[in-house]
Amino acid sequence: MLINKLTVIAASVIAPYMRLSIWGNYWQVCSTWRAASRSELLWQHLTHRVWTSRRRSPPSWRDEFVRLHRTAANFRARRYAYSHLLPSSPVALSCRRLTLSDHHLAAGFLNGSVCLFDLPAGQLLATYWPDPHIDRLGRFSRAISGIVLAEPDERLAFASQDGDVHVVSLSVAGSVQRAHVGNLMEDGTLVDFTGKGRWWVGLFAGVPGRSWHVWDAATEQLVYVGGTLTDPDAVLGWHMLIDLSSPAVGRVRIVEPGFVIGCTASSMEIVDLNDAGAMLIRLELPHGAVVDSVDACEDRVIAVDSRGLAMVHRLPALQEICRFSTLRRAEEQHELGEMSVCMNRDYAVVSSADRVRVWDATTGEYLYSFRERIGEALVVAAGERYVAAWATDTGLHLWDFGDM
Repeated sequence: MLINKLTVIAASVIAPYMRLSIWGNYWQVCSTWRAASRSELLWQHLTHRVWTSRRRSPPSWRDEFVRLHRTAANFRARRYAYSHLLPSSPVALSCRRLTLSDHHLAAGFLNGSVCLFDLPAGQLLATYWPDPHIDRLGRFSRAISGIVLAEPDERLAFASQDGDVHVVSLSVAGSVQRAHVGNLMEDGTLVDFTGKGRWWVGLFAGVPGRSWHVWDAATEQLVYVGGTLTDPDAVLGWHMLIDLSSPAVGRVRIVEPGFVIGCTASSMEIVDLNDAGAMLIRLELPHGAVVDSVDACEDRVIAVDSRGLAMVHRLPALQEICRFSTLRRAEEQHELGEMSVCMNRDYAVVSSADRVRVWDATTGEYLYSFRERIGEALVVAAGERYVAAWATDTGLHLWDFGDM
C-alpha cells in the first residue's frame, strides 16, 4: 500500500522535473524511495505523465522511460545518425507523403506506389501497389494523398487522389485490399488522408458540402460525409488531378482525444469525431497559411502563415502555446519560398530552402539546423525518434535520434 501511495505522489509531484538529466537523484533519498523506484506501476505512471506514452518497447516501464528520456535529450542536443535511403527519382516517382512509426517508414509516390522501410536499419521491406484499374480522371489520380501506419494491428492504409483507400496487412506479404472505391464525380479529389486510433479521415475538394469523409478504421466503413471547408477551393481540387505544381489545397490531422483539424490557405476548422462530425471552431486566417506547414501531435497543432510566423496551439480551444519566426536573418529580405513543417511531442522541424531546422515547440526557442544540406524538401515527417524528408534533387533521407 505504501508503494502505491508513493507511486501516485511521485507521478504527480516529481513528474514535472523528470525531463531533466538529474531525475535519477530523486531515488537516492532513502530506502523507501529506492524501493518505490523499483515499482513497475510507478514507472508506468511516470512514463504516461511525462511522455504521454501508453505502450512500451523494452521489457520494463523503467527502461521505456529511460529510452524516451535519452531520445528527447538527443533530439535537443543534435545527436543523431544520418542515412540516405533512396536517391532522387524521375518526376513520376516523386514522393508525396511520408509516415513514421516506431518501427517503420512508409513513403507514398506520385505513381501510386507505397514503399515500406524497416527502422532503424532503413532496409526496404516491400513496395505496395493499388489494385490495377484505368485512371478515372487526370494523370495524377493515383498519386498518394495519405498513409496511415497502425503498428499494434500490423496494418498500413493508403489513399490516392481518386478517393480509393487500400489496406495492407504487414504480416502477410503482398496482401493489398481495396477498402473503399473512390468516386471523383460524387466526392471530388482526395487532397489529404490521415488516421489515428478509431478513425480514418479524408479531406476532399471539388464537390460542395462533402469536404470531410470519416471512416471507422476497424470496420473500414464510411460513417460521415459533410462540411464546407474546401468549397472555395473546388477548382483547385480538380486541378490537382492534372497539375501538382500549384500550392497544396489542404491538410488534415487527427489530435487527441478524437478531434480533427483541417486547414486550407484561408481557413482552419476543428471537428469533433466523437460527435458525428460536429464543427467546433471555424477560423478565417487573415494572413493565410502555408498549407504544407500544418501538422499536429497529441493535442497540439502547428501552422505557419504567409509571413513565416509559426504558431503552436492546443486543441480544442486553440489556446496559443508559443510562436516563432521560421525565417532566419539571411532569409528575411526574401520572399517566403517552399516550406514543409512537422512536429513531434516537443519539437517543430522546418524544412525551407536547403536547410532543415529545429525549434522547441513548447517555448518557440530556436535550437539548431541539421548538418546535412539535402536541397529543397517537398515533404518532411517527424516521430519521437526519427525525422524523414524527401528532397527533389537528393531523394529520401532519415535521421535517427535513438540511443547513441
